[in-house]
Amino acid sequence: MADSILDKYKEKQDEKVAVDANRKLKVGIIGTGWIAEAHMVAYSYCPDVEVVAAADLIPGKAEAFFEDHCIDSDNVNFYLSHKDMLDNEELDAVSICTYNMAHAECAIYALNKGVNVMLEKPMCVTLDEAVAIRRAEKKSGKVLVIGFQPRFDENTKMIKKIVESGELGKIYYIATGGGRRRGIPTPFGTSFIAKETAGIGALGDIGCYSLDMVLDAVGYPKPLTVTGYKSDFFGTNPLYIEKPEYAAAFAVDDFAAGFVRLDGGIVLDFKIAWAMHMDTLGDTLILGTNGGLKIPSNGGPMKVYHDVAGEQVETVIPSQSNDGKDPFNMKIRYFLDAIKNGTPSPIPSSEIIYNQAIIDGIFRSAELGEEVKIVIPEI
Repeated sequence: MADSILDKYKEKQDEKVAVDANRKLKVGIIGTGWIAEAHMVAYSYCPDVEVVAAADLIPGKAEAFFEDHCIDSDNVNFYLSHKDMLDNEELDAVSICTYNMAHAECAIYALNKGVNVMLEKPMCVTLDEAVAIRRAEKKSGKVLVIGFQPRFDENTKMIKKIVESGELGKIYYIATGGGRRRGIPTPFGTSFIAKETAGIGALGDIGCYSLDMVLDAVGYPKPLTVTGYKSDFFGTNPLYIEKPEYAAAFAVDDFAAGFVRLDGGIVLDFKIAWAMHMDTLGDTLILGTNGGLKIPSNGGPMKVYHDVAGEQVETVIPSQSNDGKDPFNMKIRYFLDAIKNGTPSPIPSSEIIYNQAIIDGIFRSAELGEEVKIVIPEI
């Protein structure tokens, strides 16, 4: 791999257990777009891994990906479909780096073949797809990890520690989300914005991260009802999209919001934007009966608002350091360790299905113009 690529990832990665360098896991890559680069770099730090196959629908794209990144491809087999690759290779695991609409099909096929799966976020597009993935995972007994690497960031971990400490008391209200003043991802072609490839827009691209951060902190309570809204005012207007010619192809949400009732008496106020006439949609707030936590949208120190000896005080939570460890690389390492040690997924789909249910609920509610109930079948 090119030094220019590896130089971005020089930090030594945390490993949960000693690695048996004599047992190389055989890995395949499905989809060789830009996110596949991060997967390849992460695998390059793992002495117990060998990338032996890659698949992409576009002829020559997978081969070009390896060549462009100076990756030795002499022992790599290339395919034009995930099915051909999985049918012809003896793989331990795959990284699924395709566009959203292909996530479910590729994950289910790999699991049914008895292959462990690292599935990029969002989990998929609809709740029905998420249920199908979960069923395939349960039937296969294989490891399925969804790509929420922020969970391994120490600041994200601190949010969960504060909630679990009981310092905030009973949680009753959460406000979260995020936004970009201009940030529709068209530099990567139309796969993020076309209905047939993306399915969902800002909701799935960055909204799933915001949801996971707070839902994980409060124990991933089951969503019950959703009132949702979505719009596409910016993506369909050539004035606001980096490549104006892509406006005609834009067919997803560039803004979405939802009011979600969660099990346990918690309400979630959520909003997300790829583009807007504003610098921020506000800080993330977690309100409890004994205290409140503010997580600044600008990434500054968090604060706990509470009472001490009858006085209203603010406690600043110092920013946490990752000590040079990259959360993305850690995600890949923990995925591999779960495979080798037979341990549970570090990011279980039993939780992320609730994340997907909320995204699906916002979408359905926005289409119907009314509140919808969330019903997740038994799996």
